[in-house]
Amino acid sequence: MKQKINFLAIAFLLTCSVFSQNTYVFLGSYNKDVTAESIQVYQLDTLSGKLTKITAAKNVINPSYLTLSPNGKFLYACTETKTPNAGSVSSFEFNPENKSLTFLNKQSSGGENPVYVSVHKNGKWLVNANYTEGSVSVHPLLENGKIDSLAQNFQYSDGSVHKERQTRSHVHSAVFSPQNDYIFLPDLGADKIRCYGFDETQKQPLIETKNPFLKTDLEAGPRHFTFHPNQKFGYCIEEMAGAISVYEYVNGTLKKIQRINAHPDKIKEGFESSDIHISPDGKFLYATNRGKENNIAIFSIDENGLLKNIGYQSTLGKHPRIFAIDESGKFLVASNVLTGNVIVFKRDPKTGLLKKVGKEIKMENVSCVQIKRI
Repeated sequence: MKQKINFLAIAFLLTCSVFSQNTYVFLGSYNKDVTAESIQVYQLDTLSGKLTKITAAKNVINPSYLTLSPNGKFLYACTETKTPNAGSVSSFEFNPENKSLTFLNKQSSGGENPVYVSVHKNGKWLVNANYTEGSVSVHPLLENGKIDSLAQNFQYSDGSVHKERQTRSHVHSAVFSPQNDYIFLPDLGADKIRCYGFDETQKQPLIETKNPFLKTDLEAGPRHFTFHPNQKFGYCIEEMAGAISVYEYVNGTLKKIQRINAHPDKIKEGFESSDIHISPDGKFLYATNRGKENNIAIFSIDENGLLKNIGYQSTLGKHPRIFAIDESGKFLVASNVLTGNVIVFKRDPKTGLLKKVGKEIKMENVSCVQIKRI
């Protein structure tokens, strides 16, 4: 009888733990108006897909890209993006119980126009990519969530063959390997995916490797990168070529095994591919196309990591820069910069296809969406 009571008690506690977790959607924007709510936070109803606003932050210039600490307590943003002679990374404390988002501090990003920020799984390091002059910067993170002063900064000058867009390096993202022991830096301006080892125990954690970069196809313009949940494959969206390159991944090295268009074959130019993510079950890959397309390309993934296009879904707006998939894999949320709207799609787990649900959210110049279950 006592064992039965203990079992029921444990089951009750586990149930309470599951239901105490909530899923939140964080939106960033290109907004130089300091009186505007340039970061907004919504709660996602994981049954209906409905978004309910709970808090926002003002007095922040162009928080164009966001990420969260592993425990969800802190939000980090690229700030002063696209601001001449400026560029910073900022930290905020998120308190879901008080429904508050509180500014903590900011530091120089180590370069102009920061466009991507990642946090190490231990929550103690922040890495950001600066686009305009092509650089990567590393900051320690303090226990209170604040960003410490710059620990490392590497700048690059090499470009590639496009006479206008590739006159020099343009690092567009900074993505940790599955074990967080390497970091990969797709460089649109140089047609390279740069790579460093990452030693979390060192004061300067970026470690040069024997193979500091992988060359992509010329005029590819590598932009964002993601790893498969099985940790065996990596996928890079190429902005200028409108393609996705697939790589086998082993201990910090990439080997290309496929390259496939992110757009219909009938489209021959004007590509503006942007973001890329994989469903938590590893069965489907999604990639956004901006420009004239304004859609999400949908691919199935086979057991060898290879992609097959199965369709396209309009984002119901213009210029879908960033999107995110919630941790359950039920929903995909897309942000459209030029039309200032956020759309929630429900994923079909069997087909991978998307269907709009709920009411769209309006937010001027919305540029980024991140989702976190807390």
